[in-house]
Order: sequence, then C-alpha cells, then structure tokens
Amino acid sequence: MSASREFTDLIADTREQPENKILDVLSKLKDVLDRKSLGDQRDLEECKRTLYSHGVLQYCSSSLRFSPAQIQGGYAVLTQMADILSSCCVGLGSFRGMEVFSHEFLPPVAENLLFLADRLMTRALRDKAQNEMIRLFRRVFDSIGWLLRAHRHLSHHVLRSKYYEKIQMCEDDEVSVVTVTMWNDIFRADSAVADEMGIRALTGVLDDIVYKMSSSSNPVIGRAAVKTLVIIMDHSSSSHQLIHRRYKGLAELVVKDWSGKGFDSVLDQLIDRLQSETFQKDTEELSEEMVRAACVIQAAWRAHQTRKRLKKLPRAVSTIQRSFREKRRRQQEDAERRRAEEELRHQVRLRRQRAMRQFRQRQLHLMEILPAAQVERYLGELEKQAAVLIQRVWRGHRERRRFHRHKYSLRQHRAAVILQRVILRFLKRRKAQRSTLTPPKGIKGLTDSRRAELRRQIEEHISLHPSSVMSAEGRVELNQTAQSLLHQHLINRASGRPREHHRHALLAQINTDLELLLSMHLNLRLTSPDVCKT
Repeated sequence: MSASREFTDLIADTREQPENKILDVLSKLKDVLDRKSLGDQRDLEECKRTLYSHGVLQYCSSSLRFSPAQIQGGYAVLTQMADILSSCCVGLGSFRGMEVFSHEFLPPVAENLLFLADRLMTRALRDKAQNEMIRLFRRVFDSIGWLLRAHRHLSHHVLRSKYYEKIQMCEDDEVSVVTVTMWNDIFRADSAVADEMGIRALTGVLDDIVYKMSSSSNPVIGRAAVKTLVIIMDHSSSSHQLIHRRYKGLAELVVKDWSGKGFDSVLDQLIDRLQSETFQKDTEELSEEMVRAACVIQAAWRAHQTRKRLKKLPRAVSTIQRSFREKRRRQQEDAERRRAEEELRHQVRLRRQRAMRQFRQRQLHLMEILPAAQVERYLGELEKQAAVLIQRVWRGHRERRRFHRHKYSLRQHRAAVILQRVILRFLKRRKAQRSTLTPPKGIKGLTDSRRAELRRQIEEHISLHPSSVMSAEGRVELNQTAQSLLHQHLINRASGRPREHHRHALLAQINTDLELLLSMHLNLRLTSPDVCKT
C-alpha cells in the first residue's frame, strides 16, 4: 500500500530528529485525521493503516518516552500524542498484518502509555498544587481504557506491567479514582470482557478494586468500585465462586464502611448478590465438585508416581548393590594393601635389627682377636670407610638433584641441535639438487625484447650526441669487448656457485660439530665434575 502525497511530509518528519519534529508531526496528524473523519469511514480506516505501515504510529509510540524538558509544551504535547495514538490504534479494519499489529505492536504501545501515566503521577504527587498533572493523568488513562475496550487481549499486558503495579500501589485518592473508574468504564462498555479476561487477570482486577474499596473512605472510589463489582458478578460466571472464596467477609465490610454514603441502591444490589441463597448454593456445589476433582487428580498423580517408582525400583536396587559391592571391594583392597605394607615394614625393621646385631657381634669378635695396639687403628679404618660411604651417597644425591634441575634445559639444547642438523642437511640437499638440475639463469628481468630496446636507446643517444674522441667503428668494437667480458663474468660466476655452496655447507657442518662437542662437554661436567677437572 503506497502512501498518498498528503502523507509525504508527515512520514519525512518522523525520519528526522525525534524531539525536534514532535510538534510538526502532532499538528500534521491532527489535520490528516480531521480531514479523514469528515469523509467516509473506509477512508479513515485506510488512513490509519497507512500511518501504521509507514511507521508513523511507531514514532508516536516511541515519542511518549521523550523527555518533556526538551519539548515545547512538555507533558501536554505528550498527552495529545497519547490521545491520537490510542484513537489511531482502534478501528483499522481487517488487513494482512493484523496478527502482527495486535500481538507485536500494541503491547509496546500500552507499555509506553503506562510509562507516560507513571511519569504524570509522579509529577502530580511531587507537587500537589498542580491539578493540571492530574487532569493529564486522567486523559492518558482514558486513552488506555479506549485501547483496552477495543483490544481485550491487552488487559493481560497492562496487569503485568511494572508501571501499572506502581500506579496500583499508590495511596492517593485521585489516582485511585482514575484507575477504578477506568475498569468500571471498560466493563460497562462491554460486559463480555470479564469472561474473556481469564481467572488470573480477573483476580488481579478484583484485588485492586477490593483493596481500593477497603482502604479508602472516598465515596467516589466506593461508588465506582461497587458498580464495577456488580457488573462483574452479573456478567461473569466464574466471578461468583472467586469472590466468595477469595474475599470472605466482603458483605459485612461493604455494609459497615459504605452504608449511607449516597449510593445505597447500588450497594444493596451488591449485598443481595453476595448474600443470595442461590449464590451460596452454587458456590457450595462448585466447591464440593472442585474438592472431588482435586481428589481424583491427586489420586491419579500419586498412582502415576507410584508406578513410576516401582518401574525404576529394580534398576535402582541393582545400582545400589553394584555400588555397595564396588565400595566394599575397594575397602578390602585398601585393607589388604595396608596390611601388606605393615608386614613389609615389619620385615624390613627385623632384617635391619638382625643385620645390626650381627655387625656388632662381628665387631666385638674382631676386637677380641686383635691385639690392643691395633684396635685404635681398626676403629679409625672403620670411621674412614663410613665417611667415604657417606660422602659418596651425598655426592650422588647432589648430582642427581642437579641433573634433574637442568634436565629440561639439556633436553631443549639437544632438540635444538638435532633440528639444526636436520635443517642444515635438508638445505644442503636442496642446494645440491638446484645446482645440478637447473641451468644457470641469466640476469633477472633482461629479456631479448628488453635488450633490443636498450640497444635502440643507446643508438639513439649516440646518434643525437656524437663523440669527437672516438669514431663509430671504435665504439662498436668497444661495445663488443664489453659484452664479451660480461658474458665471461656470468659464466665464471655460474661455475663458481657450487664451490660457494660447498663452502657454506662445510661451515654449517663445522658449527654443528662444535655445538655437539660443547653439549657433550656440558653433560660430562654435570654428570661427573671430578673427571672434567682432571
């Protein structure tokens, strides 16, 4: 659907800076809607669909969150935009994108309207002398009510909104009057809304209405709340048992707090409905039926759970038995291992004691055999042997610890040496293959065509600048001599290239051998420092 020429400027304004063009957009929207409302109803529907398809309504919805300080007119302009937006969202007729419009576009619109209402409420509560803010707040809620009457499914989004909850918890009487009056107007305009809302949404609305009626003494709030309850109970079959079960003692509260406040006729209708025998009988029968249904559901659920547990019981028992046997086997293995270790330690201790006892007996026997003059020398020899043994063990332990400390660096060095040796051998083979398989190349970039071009340039230069020192035949002879010398130089360089490669390969092999000798010397120093010193 293409936009007509009269919408071109309006659509262009919505593409520019948002805060700067809101007044122009508002005035153009008013003009367009006023002209279309005077004509046919189908033209007005087509106009609203055009505004939605070209993003004008999206701009209006997002403009409700603009800062009032940056807009000339402030909250009044935003309130007018909310009125126009709610009227444009109603009465679009049926079109292809109706599902997307209802479930994806309208919920953010309702959220933005509640955001603006929350702003106005906060400003009004901050400055109680500003009655203008309360008036604008009431206009925004009228726009919300107009939107809810046309699109009933938005009531769930409104009741779940955090801004509506904040407004709902406000204790101010004027704010409470606005919210209760909105729900009264919605249910009075279309009584089928109560049945279509669902139990959860209806419970939220009833909680708000009963709370406002029980916590306030304002007769305007009381009248609106009582009328709303009467409408709900008359047109919603599920509200009877909900009110009786959830708000016990509501009839006594209504009689006590609101009798003689100027709306006794409506109040008597509510009391009659709350205290009627039919209502109580229906409620009792429904409660008994609900109890029986709950018992059936609980019995079926318990039977399902029991069958499920019984089905899993053999597998669970086998799993428990298997895990228990595994745990007992591990415990037995641990006990046997600990017992074997204790037995081994005990045997080692006995062998050590036996060896020490035999050694001392042997020493005593030798000391008895030796003369008295040689006993001291024998003891000195024993001490010397013990000192040598201790030193040997200590040196071995120290060198092993040093070797483990430098083992990683030695491994890195050996790996580097091996890599270098392999790479040098590979490069040597590649160079040998290149020198044997490929013919010597000429000068890079000097092709026959390039050589002919250079010769032509030289001849032109000589013809333009003749020399007075040498004749033409001498220049030709000198040129031929230079070319022969250059050719001889290239041949000599190509023949000497294998010798140069051989020299580089020998140097690389010498460097590798030197590194191997150094690494072997370092290993010998680390493993046996005494040998290296000798």
